[in-house]
Amino acid sequence: EDMVVTVTHGGYVKRVALNAYRTQHRGGKGRSGVAMKEDDAVVGVFSASTHTPVLFFATNGKAYKLKTWRLPLGNPQSRGKAFVNLLPIEPGDSIMNVLPLPEDEAEWGNYDIMFATKSGDVRRNKLSDFATVNRAGKIAMKLEDGDHMVGVALCTAEDDVMLTTALGRAIRFKADDVRVFKGRDSTGVRGVRLQKDDEVISMAVLGRVDATPDERAAYVKHASAMRRAADGAEDEPVAAGDDEGEEAAGEAILSTERIAQLGAAEQFILTVTETGFGKRSSAYEYRRTGRGGQGLTAHGLGGRAGTRLAASFPVEDSDELLLVTSGGQMIRTPVGQVRIVGRSSQGVTIFRTADGEKVVSVERLPDSGGDEDEG
Repeated sequence: EDMVVTVTHGGYVKRVALNAYRTQHRGGKGRSGVAMKEDDAVVGVFSASTHTPVLFFATNGKAYKLKTWRLPLGNPQSRGKAFVNLLPIEPGDSIMNVLPLPEDEAEWGNYDIMFATKSGDVRRNKLSDFATVNRAGKIAMKLEDGDHMVGVALCTAEDDVMLTTALGRAIRFKADDVRVFKGRDSTGVRGVRLQKDDEVISMAVLGRVDATPDERAAYVKHASAMRRAADGAEDEPVAAGDDEGEEAAGEAILSTERIAQLGAAEQFILTVTETGFGKRSSAYEYRRTGRGGQGLTAHGLGGRAGTRLAASFPVEDSDELLLVTSGGQMIRTPVGQVRIVGRSSQGVTIFRTADGEKVVSVERLPDSGGDEDEG
């Protein structure tokens, strides 16, 4: 049976039969969704069959696995069940990622699973290493004292991996720059070289686009000019040559067809600082380098933008963001209202944080075709 699985920011999960959500005509009001606590929100929604295996990863490096039918069954209004009552999670740990897997295990050989830690290490395993996970969980990645996992995702050898750090650096490298590890008791290899007091805050898997640096630079310049013409706003120039070993790209002449190709494959990276400043930048601005370097500038820090990043991840224009501060304040805002600017820009204010507060969590709320309750 087809199900819709919902995960909330507060650590609740449930499954609802897909046919409980009837199709409505465009422009409908939707139906009431999850009845949640005031300080909670849905952060993950995916459809799966009752036989789909789902991997749950905790911050301490452990992995748990359940078939979808084992998740608590609810209705569209129910909140679901807390992960701590569903999985033997150790005190102080939380589920940081949920991965639905291909139902046919024969396909698992086509995928790898990439892990990243706060200290900048990455490791790649075959997905088939997680074919069997017992009830008590399985060590997915060995961690040093004080370290924890910040990202886990399915990837192929044709993908790129991007790590972003708290001090506003980002490194992008080929997934196959990380060898496939045979065991799971290794800390992996260095993904990014961290400066003092820096740490990795996120890992993203990006599609690899076959384009030269000149083509990418010309496309970004063209797209920026088109946006400027559309909204009449002053655009911030794209910085070039501001990072280690980077040279300013030359000009390339792009045909209309090539612009359309690059536009169709373009991804956008959202970065948000602890003071609530945020921006979107084209993934074409994050050039690919070798694994283990210091990376490029991911966000212009300093001044009102603050000194540290809180989050960085790919977004779609139809997504929404959920930002939470250390004081418990929460805001939900459309991604479309966050400007697209150069990667070294400071961006715009997304959340006006109170004195002494900082943004501690930013979640992407994917467009689920969802509910449109007023208020």
